[in-house]
Amino acid sequence: MPEGDSVWRAAHQLHQALAGQKLIASDFRVPRFATLNLAGWTMEEVVPRGKHLLMRVTGPDSKRLTIHSHLKMEGAWQVYPPGGRWRKPGFTARCVLRTAAADAVGFSLGVLEVVATDNEDSIVGFLGPDLLGPDWDVDEAERRIRAAPEVPIGVAILDQRNLAGIGNIYRCEACFLSGVHPATPVSAVADVRTLVTDAKQLLEANLGPGRRVTILNPRGVPVGRMAGRPGYWVYGREHRPCLKCGTPIRRGLLGKPNGEEERDIYVCPTCQPVPA
Repeated sequence: MPEGDSVWRAAHQLHQALAGQKLIASDFRVPRFATLNLAGWTMEEVVPRGKHLLMRVTGPDSKRLTIHSHLKMEGAWQVYPPGGRWRKPGFTARCVLRTAAADAVGFSLGVLEVVATDNEDSIVGFLGPDLLGPDWDVDEAERRIRAAPEVPIGVAILDQRNLAGIGNIYRCEACFLSGVHPATPVSAVADVRTLVTDAKQLLEANLGPGRRVTILNPRGVPVGRMAGRPGYWVYGREHRPCLKCGTPIRRGLLGKPNGEEERDIYVCPTCQPVPA
């Protein structure tokens, strides 16, 4: 699954390329919308909502539609100059939107659908406060997380119904910064607020260019982008020494919300003791 910062950057790039532009062609390569033609419609804006991407268009008759996509594991949106050569195989394209200034192509999209803009809540209304959105509310996020005290904190913060935007990388990194093992029940986590606030800071620090890093200086500026420096505290660092205490990092498994498949977690067994 993508992290919220990846979707935010994709939405920002698409908005810059398409907002205010009239579509000269559209091509939806999924059966349900294969006959939909948005030529002549105007792209009003492209906005992220957690891990979801919403492209709002207005027709000549003032009708408003939203193109909703979710990248899932393999998806990506790319912007090209008009007629530019694609960097991904054409058979993976699921949506092509063309304006006089740019082509936007969605490859391997996990979800692609078009709904009336007035009905957006039917697809994203279940989401909790967005860590990168104007609706962010730390009190509400904490309330939702604490509503299920028996759930492991690493499952609770990955549940997009509690708060939107955290993926597996930020789950591991935020838990490490709080010294909490991801399998710890919510009821045993003393400071949920700081944990999710740290996650928000990490996401915000990675909205610009460059590789994603979660090692920040006291001013919140990434330092892991320096040559030869690790980018993450624990994620993907199995068997390597903890950057705080030197204990080898371990990899384990933890379930996802709603009983879905387990995902890798990375922890320092010294800094993040296994819950009793």
